[in-house]
Amino acid sequence: METKESISRGKWKNKAEAILSCVGYAVGIGNIWRFPYLTYKNGGGAFLMPYIIMLFMVGMPLFFMEFSLGQFSSTGCTTVFKLGPLFKGAGYAMLVVNMIFGSYANLIITYPLMFLMYAYKNRLPWSACDNYWNTKDCIELKENSVRRQSNATISRNGNRTTAADEFLHLEILKISSGIEDVGSIDIYVLLCNIVSWIIVYLCIMRGIKSVGRVIYFTALFPFVVLFCLLIRGLTLPGAWDGVYFYIWPQWDQLGNLKVWADAALQIFFSLGPGWGGIVNISSYNNFRNNCKLDSIVVPIVNCSTAILSGFVVFSVIGFMAHETGMPVSTVASGGPSLAFITYPAAISLMPWPNLWAILFFLMMYNIGIDTLFVCLETVVTAIVDDLPYLRKFQFYVTISTVLVAACFSIIYCTHSGMYWLQLFDWYSASISVVVICLSEVIVVGWTYGMKRFIRDVEFMTGEKLSWYWSLSWKFITPLYLARFMHSLKPSPDWGPARPQDRSEWRSKTLKIYLKENVTTREDVNTQQFLSLCNNEENK
Repeated sequence: METKESISRGKWKNKAEAILSCVGYAVGIGNIWRFPYLTYKNGGGAFLMPYIIMLFMVGMPLFFMEFSLGQFSSTGCTTVFKLGPLFKGAGYAMLVVNMIFGSYANLIITYPLMFLMYAYKNRLPWSACDNYWNTKDCIELKENSVRRQSNATISRNGNRTTAADEFLHLEILKISSGIEDVGSIDIYVLLCNIVSWIIVYLCIMRGIKSVGRVIYFTALFPFVVLFCLLIRGLTLPGAWDGVYFYIWPQWDQLGNLKVWADAALQIFFSLGPGWGGIVNISSYNNFRNNCKLDSIVVPIVNCSTAILSGFVVFSVIGFMAHETGMPVSTVASGGPSLAFITYPAAISLMPWPNLWAILFFLMMYNIGIDTLFVCLETVVTAIVDDLPYLRKFQFYVTISTVLVAACFSIIYCTHSGMYWLQLFDWYSASISVVVICLSEVIVVGWTYGMKRFIRDVEFMTGEKLSWYWSLSWKFITPLYLARFMHSLKPSPDWGPARPQDRSEWRSKTLKIYLKENVTTREDVNTQQFLSLCNNEENK
């Protein structure tokens, strides 16, 4: 069943490379701090229930659908829409999302590189308050010094700040007062950003051949470190207080719609449906690969890793609370601070802190760079699939893609970079992905036809599909996505334009494609319009 075109694109050397690429793509940096924080914020163990329900209602069906599309067509995220050409704009929207995400994701993994540079010093700089950047409100996380400060808090909103907090905000980020206060470019952040882009390029310059070679290390190394940190964390005094706080359910939170929305967004954020990466990875599979099994294994591994990271993080937070005399609810803070403030602070209290710091931030970098590999490779694959004559110039397409993304990332190297990162993260990694996924399920379930799609998948795998998949693809998933998209509010309410203007771009690529193919052509009749909604091969 393999065509000459698919052979020229290349294939994964073996099934392990394909699975590890999916795992590395899905298990991202958000699993380390985002999932544990959301679990803590939304009722502890009670958050696991909506999370698992969303996994089966939305995450797994979308993952299987995209995995099947890529494997059956052996094409990237734009040309795969031959099954419904009218919606090809959704494929181009994926490219935009990946370029935006790639530009700021590289900055996120730049921070672990910067922490690594400091981790080789004899004394970790985030463990003390005698550095040149520290303020008079700085406190060191030592048992005696913290307990005698009755008004000391771990949060920056309190009267005192920890050494790790000031290290991140005053030395690493040098964060400005707001997004309008851009400030200058931080030369050290810029240099680390450039180094990270060079590493990314070297890993993807030969396409899946080079990615397949490094994926064994980048995908497996984080699991080794996670298990080491888990074993070490659970043996620390106070660790089980943190674990208890992490898993104890608050059942009243299940009635809060925000909990369900957070669970769904975490599924999109971690599994990666709607980004095109799943389509891209599976497009290099063998045609007869059992994609149904892969689509069950990878989401479960991803979900299990998120839960595992929660035990790792909260065992260390429990130790931190024990050592400082502060309650776990005060020590644990959300967002980037859980990884870049709380964890470095806790590591500084461990035996052999430099070793644990190096292992942890190497793990953070590996987790982040895996996702970045797939995002940029998705863009390159889509370009050369859409324009086949560029395939022999793929080297130049790759370096051009990396250079464009690197140029976009410069804005994040300024003192207002964190504000820009949060702005683009919300509109690319959250709202836009929901719109793209809704377009996908409409194409598969209602324009291409559910019976045809199931027949294709069964022919490819040699297995009958249960009613669960067809019911999810045609009704449950699209209805939930439509309801969920309607409930999303533009946030945060700041930036260079109105919220409604900032979010409008997410549908422009689809509108442009519709305009070019329908509204600007006077000769389009009903039959021709319907042909745009169906497989191009049937025209």
